[in-house]
Amino acid sequence: MNRLQHETSPYLRQHAENPVDWYPWGDEAFTRAKAEDKPILLSIGYSACHWCHVMAHESFEHGPTATIMNELFVSVKVDREERPDVDDIYMQAVIALTGHGGWPMTVFLTPDGRPFYGGTYFPVEPRHGMPAFRQILVGVADAYKSRRDQVEQAASNLTEGLKRDVLGIGGSQTDLNADLLNVAYKRMGQEFDAANGGFSGAPKFPQPMNLDFLLRAYARTGDKQPLAQVLLTLRKMARGGIYDQVGGGFHRYSVDAIWLVPHFEKMLYDNAQLSRIYLHAYQITGDDFFKTIAAEIYDYILREMTAPEGAFYSTTDADSEGEEGKFFVWSKDELESLLGENARVAIEYWGISSRGNFEGHNILHVPNEDEISAARLNLSVSELHTKLNAIKDKLYAVRTQRVHPGLDDKILTAWNGMMLASLAEAARILNRPDYRAAAVKNADFLLTAMRTPDGRLYRTHKDGKSKINAYLEDYANLIDGLLELYQTTFDERWFIEAHRLADHVLDHFAAEDGGFFDTSDDHESLITRPRNMQDNATPSGNSMMARQLVRLLAYTGDSRYDESARRALALLTEAMRQVPGAFGEALSAVDMLVAGLAEVAIVGKPDDAATIALLDVVRKPYRPNVIQALTPVDIKEESPIPLLSYRTQRNDQPTVYVCRHFACANPVNTADAVRELLKGSDLA
Repeated sequence: MNRLQHETSPYLRQHAENPVDWYPWGDEAFTRAKAEDKPILLSIGYSACHWCHVMAHESFEHGPTATIMNELFVSVKVDREERPDVDDIYMQAVIALTGHGGWPMTVFLTPDGRPFYGGTYFPVEPRHGMPAFRQILVGVADAYKSRRDQVEQAASNLTEGLKRDVLGIGGSQTDLNADLLNVAYKRMGQEFDAANGGFSGAPKFPQPMNLDFLLRAYARTGDKQPLAQVLLTLRKMARGGIYDQVGGGFHRYSVDAIWLVPHFEKMLYDNAQLSRIYLHAYQITGDDFFKTIAAEIYDYILREMTAPEGAFYSTTDADSEGEEGKFFVWSKDELESLLGENARVAIEYWGISSRGNFEGHNILHVPNEDEISAARLNLSVSELHTKLNAIKDKLYAVRTQRVHPGLDDKILTAWNGMMLASLAEAARILNRPDYRAAAVKNADFLLTAMRTPDGRLYRTHKDGKSKINAYLEDYANLIDGLLELYQTTFDERWFIEAHRLADHVLDHFAAEDGGFFDTSDDHESLITRPRNMQDNATPSGNSMMARQLVRLLAYTGDSRYDESARRALALLTEAMRQVPGAFGEALSAVDMLVAGLAEVAIVGKPDDAATIALLDVVRKPYRPNVIQALTPVDIKEESPIPLLSYRTQRNDQPTVYVCRHFACANPVNTADAVRELLKGSDLA
């Protein structure tokens, strides 16, 4: 076994038995490359990546290919989920070289880490105009040996183009206005698929950040079109094969435009973000369909993706037994054998056929409205749902006996922060004490096992070991989760920790021209300091941090938070206007600045019926630009949560203060009065 056997990443461990003499990222590999004057072959992927597995089977497990790699290169394997900094730097290089990026990613570096050639997947034999991987290896090694001057020049030019110290794209803070938001949501809507929901054609990704921004656009303007776009998308996705109809939770994306055939991997970050969107859709509509999907996602995460200590696992693979999707698909004969007389219900509801819809098997999906299926089965909708629940239980039990897809059980701070935020919000909106308990347990874990001795954060944890300096996205997403948990529990510990982590970000991640670097100022020295401003499958650290700073401003009145958020977002004003689909999270942060946050301070015991009635007015409707704080007793001095300083009950009853920029309306004691204050255009 090679050196990867000692790593904690399940992805790296998958390559521990390769005949390739792999190194993990680190000084040992670079020292050897310099000593032997060999280029570095950097291979980057992740455990749920189907084509990463294909290239591994074809090339890294192939003796002749491994022999060439070992003779001509020092080979380094990186898990992009553990090292997003390394991934981002070299992904930008590959995009500059080829015009596109993706995983698996293969990059060739000089011994000091500068890239000079790269690409994504290379086949084991020449195919579709692509050269064989072994041809690439021999060609690159020859160039490094015989045309060193050209290699050095290419490496220097490429590295210079990767520097992000000053972006030079600064916009004006005055451009952070309603006009920007209006242009953005309407332009985003132009890409909407009115037939199937979602944006553009195949392949189709859920894009939860953009959906969230469209919900905010509806709340801010009253325009029902963005709301209709979101609701159609959510219904189509939940009824498609991209959603696990038996076990709950979403797969990564759909290879087609109709949400039918997914890539079958399941990512924690997708389910964290999508559960929150379905939760918000339920708040707006009161439609139990959206609540049901949200709850099924949470239940899936707590059942299958939660460690005993309360942390959330990262991903499950697409493949099992070497076949993509095998764990999730069914044949008609199998369903008839398993379900007996109920088979007709499953066949009708999920559109099952003998031919199937995926390589001779059936991906379960819901082609018709429930009313249509119920009528065809001569059932009421209620009877249909009762039968479906029993069928799902049966199929789930049978499926557990199958060979499961691989589980990547490493714990990532950023992704756990996303799930914590969604779960904590759901706990208060859906009145779920079990969700609240799970959120508290998760936060306890993150603030103990994922914290360094000096109070900073680690990125990753597995097998009792935490490591790697946390990135901006780790801090930003954990702050989001802690602020949501505070608003659910009103335990000031969570607010204090969020506040402390935010101050650390301002001290150690800030960039000179506004915004933040992805790595701290004492992070490992790389060829450049990464600084990713665009929202991708997950929010960029800059966008998420800006949103948290706006919220912390509302709690504290600290002008540093306001200025830092505005400087970060001002860099993106033109990009948000031109390509809004790439900046959904950033646009939501701008929405908070433009609309202004309503600051709600409550004085009352949280388990008192009168207090709960007041709280429900604040937290049950969809109010994206409201933050809340509560004290059970009068405070006649400064509070660790400045919004609660000097707050006291009036009329010996639970009391609500509704404020903006710490300027408050008269305190009130009734639900109707609170509702009226939150209706105001300057506070809603």
